[in-house]
Formats: sequence, C-alpha cells, structure tokens
Amino acid sequence: MKILQRYFAVSILQAVAFVLVAFLALQAFMDLTGELPSVGKNGYEIQYAFLYVLVQLPAHVYEVMPLAALIGTIYTMAQFAATSEFTIMRASSMSTGMVAWMLAKIGLVLVIITFIFGELIAPRTAPLADKIKLSARGAAISSEFRSGLWTKDIVKSEGMTGTVIGSRFFNVRQVRPDGMLIGVKLYEFDTSFRLRSITLAKTGTFQGNNKWLLNDVTENLFTNPELLKPGAEANLENNFAQESSMIETRHSATKDLLSEITPKILAVAGSDPERMSANELAVYTRHLQENKQETERFKIAFWKKLFDPLAIFVLMALALPFGYLHTRSGGVSLKIFVGIMIGVSFLLVNTLFSHLGLLSTWPAIMTAVAPSLLFLLLALWALWWVERH
Repeated sequence: MKILQRYFAVSILQAVAFVLVAFLALQAFMDLTGELPSVGKNGYEIQYAFLYVLVQLPAHVYEVMPLAALIGTIYTMAQFAATSEFTIMRASSMSTGMVAWMLAKIGLVLVIITFIFGELIAPRTAPLADKIKLSARGAAISSEFRSGLWTKDIVKSEGMTGTVIGSRFFNVRQVRPDGMLIGVKLYEFDTSFRLRSITLAKTGTFQGNNKWLLNDVTENLFTNPELLKPGAEANLENNFAQESSMIETRHSATKDLLSEITPKILAVAGSDPERMSANELAVYTRHLQENKQETERFKIAFWKKLFDPLAIFVLMALALPFGYLHTRSGGVSLKIFVGIMIGVSFLLVNTLFSHLGLLSTWPAIMTAVAPSLLFLLLALWALWWVERH
C-alpha cells in the first residue's frame, strides 16, 4: 500500500506542478500584456513591469491551485485508465475508499501549500507589487481616488480605552508607499453626531502603539454654550447651531493622535478583499463592526479564504471517477477538456454565489461553503454512477 501511495503521490504531484506552471505562465503573459500600455509613461520602464508581474505570481498560485489539482489528478487517473493500471489495482483488491483516502492525503499536501501561499506569501507580495508600480511612477496609493482615502474610527475618553465619546472620520489625500500620510483631515463628532472639531495636518507618520505624529497642524474647535443650558438637548435647532464666534482655531507644529486606525487598516481599506489574507480580513471586519459599517462583503471574503483551499479535496474527488472510465469512453485529451470545463464551472459558480450571497444577505459561511458542497454531491453521484456501470 505504501508503494501505491508513493506512486499515486509522485504521479499526481508531477502533473499538478506541470499544470500549475502552465497556468502561471499564461497568467503572467496576460498580466504583462495589461501592463505594456503603461510602459514608458511617468518613468514606468519595462523592467518594472516584469518585476511587478513576477511579484504577483504567489497570489496567482493561490487562485489557480484548485484548478491545477483537478486537471492534474484527472490527467493522472485518465493515464492509469488508458494503460489499464487502475484496472489491475482494482483487481488486486484496492477499493474505491482506499483510492479516495490516498487522494485525500495528497490533497492535504496541496491544501497546506495553498494556505501558505494565500496566508503567508501573497499578503506580503501583493502590497510589494503595488509599491513597485507606485514607486516607479512616483505616485501614491490613494491618488486614484478623487477625494482621497476615507475611513472611520471611534473616539474614547482615554485615548484607546474608556467610554465612547464620539466618532472620527479619517480622510487622507495620499498614502505614500513608505506609509507616510499626505493631506490629513480629521472630522470629529460627538455621540449626537454634532461636529466638534476639524483637524488639518500636512503629513502624518505612524509611531507605533496606535500613535500618529501629525505635522503642521491646524485645529478648528466648535463649541456652543447653548448646549450647556438645562434642556438644551431637546432643542434640535440649538444642537446644530454653529456661530462664528464659537469657533476656536489653533495652530501647532506637531500633534500626537491616538487612533485605532493603523497603516495596516489604511492599506486594506483601499484593497480588494479577494487579495487580503484571512487575518487582515478578520481585523478589518472587526474594525468595521465597531464603527457600525457594512461588513458582509468582507465576511464572505473571509470565509472564502478559509474554505476555497479545502475545495481541492472536492475537485480531486471529482477527478476520481475518471479512473473508472476506459479508453473507449474517450481519450486522455477529452477527459482533460472535461476537467477544464468542470474547473471553470466551479470558479463561475463560486463567483456567482459570492454575488448572490451579498445581494440576498445570505449567511457568509453558507455563501462560501455552498459551491463546494454542491460539487461534492456531484462527485459522489459520479462515483456512484461509474461503479454501477
């Protein structure tokens, strides 16, 4: 049994590696084609385009690994069927359960590799790819947004602890690749959503421990003595009255700011959830929940990050019935074509469920796991059919 396990593992892993390299080469070619129109503009040379495409490859490994596992396993099982090796193995008392167990152990290796790329490597190389492009062009991360980058946090009585005394809207015109903020605007409101201050700063630098150092700061403080009178809270007109004589302006060279907004949160605030790691998604979703913001899109992305690599088991189970089909049922090429169609169908259904879950407000975990369960049922039906016929 150990010899068969090793034989299956070597054959399948070699086929998966070959398919994976082919898909990565195709994806790199498409990425490079997309970058060529920008080459030669604003200092963006061809070497930067090649480096940008190269650094993006780990993220593509995470994306195409399930499809590569499916096609590689189908190719191997079809080869075994074409040479009658699988028939001989079955005649030697090897059951379907034993084959499924061997494939599961091989799939576990591929799942671990996918998790490593998706959670450890790609989250570090994706921002690096963006920095390479932005540095080459001399641009900033948020320069593509007309009004800059926006996010929100809560204001507490003792900085990072204590009771909630208001909320703060954080607007940054540009975020440089080194993390420095350019053109910072802070709009602070109390718990009744009355504007209490507007702070403008030329630059902001993160000091660690949720502390920012703002430079060239102008603060506009809004006060309304009418609100201090008994019963003033019931008078909505007074609540929002802001007289010019009640605005205090302060100028300072520097100012310390304590905020739960960190460079990591600012980085993911302008990122595609599909490119974020599960850890980043969990942190950012918690931040959005604390600030009463929409989180469904990020919850779905979080659960998909956990369940999508596990789809490798399902897709390899779909490949198992191809070992039961004899050569007369179609050549290896036809079976590989069918495998590609199954893989593409899985990707389309996975994307479709993500959008349907977002529109229909389905539970995020159900939206993420439903495509895998659907294709698992298809794999079980296919195994049942080939064994009966």
